[in-house]
Amino acid sequence: MTPKEVLELIKKSNIKMVDVKFNDLPGLWQHFTIPVEEFDEKIFTEGIGFDGSSIRGFQQIQKSDMILIPDPDTAVVDPILEIPTLSIVCDIYEPKTREPYTKDPRYIAKKAEKFLKETNITEADISFWGPEAEFFIFDDIRFDYGENYGYHYIDSVEGEWNTGKEENPNLGYKMRYKEAYFPVPPHDRYQDLRSEMVLNLIKAGIDIEVHHHEVASGGQGEIDIKFGPLVDTAYKLMLFKYIIKNTARKHNKTVTFMPKPIYNDNGNGMHVHQSLWKGKTNLFFDEKGYAQLSDIGRWYAGGIIKHAKAVLAFAAPTTNSYKRLVPGFEAPVNLVYSAGNRSAAIRIPLYSNNPKAKRIEFRPPDPSSNPYLAFSAMLMAGLDGIKNKIEPGKPLEDDLFSLPEEELAKIAHVPGSLTEALDALEEDYEFLLEGGVFTKDVIDTWIAYKREEAKKVEIRPHPYEYHLYYDI
Repeated sequence: MTPKEVLELIKKSNIKMVDVKFNDLPGLWQHFTIPVEEFDEKIFTEGIGFDGSSIRGFQQIQKSDMILIPDPDTAVVDPILEIPTLSIVCDIYEPKTREPYTKDPRYIAKKAEKFLKETNITEADISFWGPEAEFFIFDDIRFDYGENYGYHYIDSVEGEWNTGKEENPNLGYKMRYKEAYFPVPPHDRYQDLRSEMVLNLIKAGIDIEVHHHEVASGGQGEIDIKFGPLVDTAYKLMLFKYIIKNTARKHNKTVTFMPKPIYNDNGNGMHVHQSLWKGKTNLFFDEKGYAQLSDIGRWYAGGIIKHAKAVLAFAAPTTNSYKRLVPGFEAPVNLVYSAGNRSAAIRIPLYSNNPKAKRIEFRPPDPSSNPYLAFSAMLMAGLDGIKNKIEPGKPLEDDLFSLPEEELAKIAHVPGSLTEALDALEEDYEFLLEGGVFTKDVIDTWIAYKREEAKKVEIRPHPYEYHLYYDI
């Protein structure tokens, strides 16, 4: 879409407001809104100023002035807001030099796509990405923490914990823990709500493949968006989260993409399907390869496995992420690859023999990540694997969750905490700097920001510690 076509869309759709959005470093959309009369074609070249010192991970106050330039390809009529509003996402620029801002997550992702096309590591000219972002729909969420107290309370009409609740009347049909994949209504209370979410996503130009209930009790769901190029898919995932949260809000429900909100049940993962192509040829397909995976695909998987601990500093970037990445809840903690094996960190789907369907699925990431950074880190790890012909090891087709301890001890595992992932990134980041995709200031800022986040959790007593230790 061109700037002129954006203005035509505004006129055709009787738009009254233009909502300008951009990404902060951790991965949350920020926005402000302009009356349509103030939005003209000059904005696409001159930009709009904002205070970068108030945005997480960005500038210090003495260098706070920044510029946003709208990307016309992201213009869409907002399917949520009552007042006709155009949503458009911006790239971030330095005001003096008019150069792209190094900490803009979209800029990093654009550099990753450019590096793929220009590098001689592979003949690929495009990468395709298909994230499966899981989420919970809750009826009520309360949480607070002070010097002398701390709690959270979650409720869902579907939750197994409500089988004995007086609901006047309680109609039963609660989802049992780890058995919610995927009964029909009336067990599945959110069929219509997820369908409404899908219709809103389609209105916004996002192609949807399927929606369904997920494994956990308490309203866990999944809506799969169709695969696409890296930057475009990262943008659509941001729009996806915005639409899903706000559709639920209209029904007085709340959605969270938090990796592990409920104890002792499955968490929210974001399995990321990925492949490299040259034109219309899928470079991951080889009829004679293991699970029909080519050498390029296998080396790509090897690169991700080698750098997985550092990659997860971006792809599983919260302290809560590592409460999901534990054995027993379909969480892939073992850094191996395998065909069709959901207990392995990298799975090669076997649904189809069509060469176009061949891909790898990296399963440890979760939807708390900034998709621009997470996808870029995965791509750079995979390309390093191709460059150095890194083997992923022997494919393991056993149920890795049931292997004896002595066998598991021989297998590399994902980090056990955010701190461990950040330690890994501090030691292993050179592959991210290739082609200037990530810059050292981004990595340093990310590590510092996330270490402070981890510290805030580490220094607070956990409520369960009172159960364990109060009577000592």
